[in-house]
Amino acid sequence: MNSAVLTTIAATGFTVAFFHAAIPTHWLPFVLVSRARGWSRGKTLAVSAFAGLGHVLLTSLLGLVIAWFGFEIDERVGRYFPWIAGGMLVAIGLFNLWRQFTGRGVGHHHVVGSHHHPTEHCGHEDDHSHWEDELKESALISKKKGDWAAISGLFLMLTLSPCEGFLPVYLSGVQFGWHGFVVLSAILAFGTLGGMMLFTWLTLLGMERLPLQKFERYEAAMLGAMFCLLGGLLIVLETLGLA
Repeated sequence: MNSAVLTTIAATGFTVAFFHAAIPTHWLPFVLVSRARGWSRGKTLAVSAFAGLGHVLLTSLLGLVIAWFGFEIDERVGRYFPWIAGGMLVAIGLFNLWRQFTGRGVGHHHVVGSHHHPTEHCGHEDDHSHWEDELKESALISKKKGDWAAISGLFLMLTLSPCEGFLPVYLSGVQFGWHGFVVLSAILAFGTLGGMMLFTWLTLLGMERLPLQKFERYEAAMLGAMFCLLGGLLIVLETLGLA
């Protein structure tokens, strides 16, 4: 596998991580809790970065497991691995496209301690977030609880919902060994934390009408298209002997 392929995989990984960070789950709760508790912008961004670090670390840990299994498979199948990895990426991409077109593409992440139960009218149809409703029932904005309770809740909320969309990217980088794993983990951290900081900061500045809820609505379609393209690229490059 040459460096051009690794660059392509890294660019795909950054795109996945950055646009995943654009989903309201990764910035809106921090802004809403910040306003309810009167936090400064600096403190809000620090809490966002802290929670994002947990999100990245758990995703990287899951990626480590995938990479290790990938190394084991690569040793057994050798030159056929790009075909296997490419086929799996295309299959994952098609599954995501199927989820999108059958209305299963939107995943809900809920606030720790909330009793909100989503319905088919949970707010995604009109670009309104359901987070306001969930936070009203949550201890995150209750003045009876201290800031550390809110910070811990936000940390757990994000950490326990890893970026599953990035995991197939780790699979595509298996043939680069541990070097590829480190590069992709750095890309994950940079794309996720950078995106979270950017969108949280913009929202704190009052730019709330950015149509970022659309990323949540169409995330499955975007992931499906990217994984199909990446998987197809791996197969084509292997077929041409350029991988």
